[in-house]
Amino acid sequence: MRILLFTGKGGVGKTTTAAATALHLARGGQRVVVTSADAAHSLGDSLGMDDLGSEPLEVAPNCWAQQLDGRERLEENWAEIRDWMVELFDWAGVDDVAAEELAVLPGLEEMFSLTEIDTLAATGDFDVIIVDCAPTAETIRLLSLPEILGWYMERFFPASRRLNRMVGPLVSRLSSLPVADDAVFMAGKRFYDRIDSVRELLCDPSLTSVRMVLNPESMVIAEARRTHTYLSLFGYQVDAVVVNRVLPDDVDGEWVESWRSSQARNIEELDASFADIPRFTATHGGSEVRGVDHLVAFAEDLWGDSDPSERLSVVKPISIDKEGDDFVLSIVLPFVTGSQTDLARKGDDLFISLGPHRRCLTLPDSLARREIAGAVVEDGHLRITFVTSSD
Repeated sequence: MRILLFTGKGGVGKTTTAAATALHLARGGQRVVVTSADAAHSLGDSLGMDDLGSEPLEVAPNCWAQQLDGRERLEENWAEIRDWMVELFDWAGVDDVAAEELAVLPGLEEMFSLTEIDTLAATGDFDVIIVDCAPTAETIRLLSLPEILGWYMERFFPASRRLNRMVGPLVSRLSSLPVADDAVFMAGKRFYDRIDSVRELLCDPSLTSVRMVLNPESMVIAEARRTHTYLSLFGYQVDAVVVNRVLPDDVDGEWVESWRSSQARNIEELDASFADIPRFTATHGGSEVRGVDHLVAFAEDLWGDSDPSERLSVVKPISIDKEGDDFVLSIVLPFVTGSQTDLARKGDDLFISLGPHRRCLTLPDSLARREIAGAVVEDGHLRITFVTSSD
């Protein structure tokens, strides 16, 4: 089984690329499902279908598609927690409508849409799962959440649950404050287990690849570089870049020539920025790509004889190497300088801060018992050296 995530800045054509790739692989005989993790669904529009819903619908031979209603999955998995939060807000004096809204945390629906990957994978019905992701900033936030939740669940969840069992009955006797019962904690645990399962799938490079879709525009390329950096920070592998809407050579005109010249300069910048990642190009067809026939033609132009279900490049996001008596932890961080990163360590946890994002790595035993002797960013890698403790 393979999982392909298509992401990019809003409007670059990631939904078109995801849908076209699904149809392309299905025509080659693979069983493919394409699902939308973007709250602003446009997958049905791309396929020219108005009846896509939360259950996979066969849209072509060997090809299924779905536009998941995140609220449906939320109702299935968040009911106990929501009911307790509503009671809590009501106790605090919040009116009913506001309490209902506050009980659904921002981003939850999108997160439950992401957990659908685990559901689809567990069926065993598909050779390839294709995910039409939300725009890049939201995708990075969603893909970083499993690790953040994991850090909390491993360290604080058991203690919080034990404390609630001890203190909850006393609080209930002394006040009317609604206290979370064990069902609430179990619902939280089930939610985390699903998120953790999704992360295991997505961070396995033999299963999952991220494809960045962009247009040959300087602002889009700049965002793609940042996206590549942040995805690498959290352990996701980008194995291809799709350049969409490249002007064909057989179109003439002074205005077109000016635009083509600008695109050529940006593609040169793109080649320099992503020299180690395969690049695939889709030519601007001069019209909207909508409907199965147009998507099939788009995919043939884009992929040619290549098999997009394969791993198109192999990069190990994190590695540990022995150098003499020392160990070096190497993390792929393209386009980053040393001044942009910040490290902190607390026990077995190593915190890496990069811009607005922060990742916590739990060190393996081979590194946890050693001290950090230094860190340097070179050739797109953050290299942290661990030496034997002086104690």
